[in-house]
Amino acid sequence: MVDTVVRPVQPSTRPVAAEADDARIDISRVNRMLLGTWADIRLEAREMIKDSAFWRIDGLSHHAHRERVLDQTQRLADLGAGARAYPLEYGGRNTNGGNLAGFEELVLADPSLQIKSGVQWGLFGSAVLQLGTKTHHDRWLRDIMSLKIPGAFAMTETGHGSDVQSIGTTATYDPETEEFVIHTPFRGAWKEYLGNAAVHGKAATVFAQLISRGVDYGVHCFFVPIRDEQGVFLPGVGGEDDGVKGGLNGIDNGRLHFDHVRVPRENLLNRYGDVAPDGTYTSPIESPGRRFFTMLGALVQGRVSLDGSATLASALGLKIAVTYGNERRQFDSGSGAGETVLLDYGKHRRRLLPLLATTYAQAFAHDELLVKFDGVFSGEADTDENRQDLETLAAALKPLSTWHALATLQECREACGGAGYMAENRLVTLHQDLDVFTTFEGDNNVLLQLVGKRLLTDYGAQFKGKDARALARYAVGETAGKIFHGAGLRRLGQAMADLGSTARSVELGLRADDQQQLLTDRVQRMVADVAGRLRLASRLTPAQASDLFNENQVELLEAARAHGELLQWEAFTDALGQVDDDGTRQVLTWLRDLFGLSLIEKHLAWYLLHGRLSTQRAAAVSRYIDRLCARLRPHAQDLVDAFGLAPEHVRAPIASGREGERQEEAAAYYAALAASGDAPVKEKKQKR
Repeated sequence: MVDTVVRPVQPSTRPVAAEADDARIDISRVNRMLLGTWADIRLEAREMIKDSAFWRIDGLSHHAHRERVLDQTQRLADLGAGARAYPLEYGGRNTNGGNLAGFEELVLADPSLQIKSGVQWGLFGSAVLQLGTKTHHDRWLRDIMSLKIPGAFAMTETGHGSDVQSIGTTATYDPETEEFVIHTPFRGAWKEYLGNAAVHGKAATVFAQLISRGVDYGVHCFFVPIRDEQGVFLPGVGGEDDGVKGGLNGIDNGRLHFDHVRVPRENLLNRYGDVAPDGTYTSPIESPGRRFFTMLGALVQGRVSLDGSATLASALGLKIAVTYGNERRQFDSGSGAGETVLLDYGKHRRRLLPLLATTYAQAFAHDELLVKFDGVFSGEADTDENRQDLETLAAALKPLSTWHALATLQECREACGGAGYMAENRLVTLHQDLDVFTTFEGDNNVLLQLVGKRLLTDYGAQFKGKDARALARYAVGETAGKIFHGAGLRRLGQAMADLGSTARSVELGLRADDQQQLLTDRVQRMVADVAGRLRLASRLTPAQASDLFNENQVELLEAARAHGELLQWEAFTDALGQVDDDGTRQVLTWLRDLFGLSLIEKHLAWYLLHGRLSTQRAAAVSRYIDRLCARLRPHAQDLVDAFGLAPEHVRAPIASGREGERQEEAAAYYAALAASGDAPVKEKKQKR
């Protein structure tokens, strides 16, 4: 009897936790955890965008895409989706956290729609709401909510992006006419990258240096009409179309400039600063610096929402890639069991499951951020301290989630091979659209610098009012710590205790408390080191102090990033404390450990150089990550299904079950061929 080419019937695809010999998550419970505090509004938004009228259509010209997104934004307005954050008296729902939760879900439909609506209601409209007073609210809010007045948020300038304090546009008060004269005195002062500016905007909230009676009172915001009802620029207003971009081409980004454009005195959004008819300036906030940061802090929701939408985009990418990896087979293992499911390969698990763990951590951290945001903006917890904490938290989390989204979408694309490169499977277009998330609403590195400075401030506050004896005790403790770690005593103790065993290494030094200690220790040590080196700055000239800061900037940014990672780990751990189902808690604990140990592995060089881990225990980190990936492999589909994304949200053919059907068809074909006796003889078998 000759050997023939026979491919066995493939075993069932999409291995699930039911095949494992231990715990399984309760998918519905985990879904509820991931939906967070405003689950009802998230579900409301997800149900709304099941309508294909909200979906992105690939292949449109940027002009056609813009008009489609404008129509979609009008649909949102008609459904009341743009009114959630606004006061009840204007027809809103007065829910700040719920508004952002619903807004973030739009990334599943089309990121251009999400950002277009964000420009209209989260930036332009929010500037009127947060920086204006009741007079402005009565005059403009209803028309902004209904999209009767589409608007641009004119803050960024060609010459000054994140450095808002230095913008060049001026608003000079003329007491004779009681008007402000808005002017861009040079090309670098043009307002740049503005959504709604190229075509659709009829007004703009323009940030400019307020000048009255020869005094520059710093950056303030003005409501400035820019187009008439026919879409023609008003006198003195000009602009250009940004044209085709690397992504988000459904948004009509453009530039604006102003040539002595006059607006009434009342068009100053004067919650934090006002000018009387005679030109006298007053403000409830005396300090110019504090006033500036208070005004910008009122608009922090952009950063908050990007953190959530980037996390949701990562979840979508992982839903696609893990589902495909559970169905797609490649290469015969040689065991006679047929081709291997992609997710059964160690590398495939290693490339996707740590990203999944991070996405879970980000989702839990984001909900805490939303709760903090809602508390401040609802007025229930609106204190200076809480506003500063909110700004710092948003600045810490937004960089991590937006960078993670790009890394995740790229890895998911590669994990899906050529199929991942097809536009219909969404990974490539999502990456293109989310690319700019890392630099708008604050460049990520600039935001981390803000966090780093706050960490230094908090660190220095520990020593205010302390006497020389207390400072000396602290210095001795710091020195002892450096000697203890630097001399390798901790590493030696770890090596002796671990005795070459990965299990012992994990049990003695890599559990939850150890992860927290390692992550916390890294933040504290890095901040203390930078603070120590910057201590001399007070004795230097401003130029020398600036040079000294620049010399330490990279490490300060890394400390800020480590701080954000610690916050995410703690949020994940806090979420575990809410789980009462044993199986769910076990699997999510493994996932949390995978997140924590992946962070430690990423920074292993630091932990080794600073004596926090022995070589033995450092090696155990990577080995245990591999074990966790293998342990979580049967749960991978459950974990991505728990995101709760319906087929109308995913819309990727490779995650629709089509690949599984193709595999079954191929297996059935080869089985039938073998049974028929007509299968061809395999060449190398024939030569025997």
